Amino acid sequence: MRTLPLIAAACLACAAESLAATQLVLFAPDTAPPERRRLAEAAGAVVVRELPFIDALVVRVPPLAPQALQALKASRGVEAVEDDAYRRWLLAPAPEAGPFPPLPSLGQALAPRRGWRPRSEPADARAGEVPWGVQRVNAPAAWSRGRGEGAVVAVVDTGIDRAHPDLEGRVAGGMNVLDPASPADDDHGHGTHVAGTIAAEDGDGGVAGVAPRARLLAVKVLDGSGGGMPSSIVAGIAWATEHGAHVINMSLGGPSSAALRRAVQAAAAAGVTIVAATGNDPESPVAAPARYPETLAVTASVQGDGLAPFSSVGPEVDFIAPGRDIPSDAPGGRLAVRSGTSMAAPHVAGLAALAVSFGARGPAQVRAWLEAAAKPLSGLTREQQGAGLIDAARLGQ
Repeated sequence: MRTLPLIAAACLACAAESLAATQLVLFAPDTAPPERRRLAEAAGAVVVRELPFIDALVVRVPPLAPQALQALKASRGVEAVEDDAYRRWLLAPAPEAGPFPPLPSLGQALAPRRGWRPRSEPADARAGEVPWGVQRVNAPAAWSRGRGEGAVVAVVDTGIDRAHPDLEGRVAGGMNVLDPASPADDDHGHGTHVAGTIAAEDGDGGVAGVAPRARLLAVKVLDGSGGGMPSSIVAGIAWATEHGAHVINMSLGGPSSAALRRAVQAAAAAGVTIVAATGNDPESPVAAPARYPETLAVTASVQGDGLAPFSSVGPEVDFIAPGRDIPSDAPGGRLAVRSGTSMAAPHVAGLAALAVSFGARGPAQVRAWLEAAAKPLSGLTREQQGAGLIDAARLGQ
């Protein structure tokens, strides 16, 4: 009969662990920072982090003290309290039903394109290799006007391999939100791949990004498993906004969050264009943050201009971009082919960087330029492609 006490003890331990998890407490904007801390501590919570960017605190509720959480929710000036739970924000596309043609080799996914060359070679040197997605958005046709000079794009993701030959010198700064004492290195691979599509600059065995002269900010908010807390993503958005990003790319997604929504709104109000992947589950709605109206939500296309069948679609969709079998950079100086709306979004982030370098100012004008340069793809609905596929040569024309 000792089983029941053991089960009871285990249940209490689980409850304690659950209640000890951190919470995001969102306050009314007119609540002064000292008052926020006082209210949290008066309710019995321990303040873990301040997030002034969204008028919020991250707090830890003592084990077995549910009354503390209830007291917080009832406090004057508190507008919302939500779990700051660790979760996976990077979800790979589900396997597609066959039959399929073989997955292209890296060489097949890259193709020669005149008008681009390695940065180390003179103007009359051989043409480099440009991934099919960068070609499909017609980026090389716009490079005579500029290649993203002056634009800063923050990659809020798993970090970036700054030593990659394609990205060396492109990363202007960074922040490891998970461990501020450590560099924003990529221990997953996702962030480096995204960064390459945006701004890789190489051709001697490497790849070219959409805006190869844009500068990058590496903002590590996810760990090597692609997981993290909402508060870390919020802190990453805040850091990027405060450090001069014109564009933020978020190739990640999850359930809606009041804290994440506030962060997106604050960044947009500060003049940042935010691009996000819609998600990789056609049976699920568009994920957050792509679902928010301030964000440019991107679905994925395939070679031949069809909709990638893994794309999450809905009325929130703004654009479609190449997202299946995309070659780009991988940690350790390597290249890799990946698929997902995560791979589509950085094409649009790179196009937004080109728009900024061509003179677009602020998210409203960047959006307007991108929409004017987009063309609907035949056979797709508005919910599948938004305004359509962007043609870089038409930006600002």
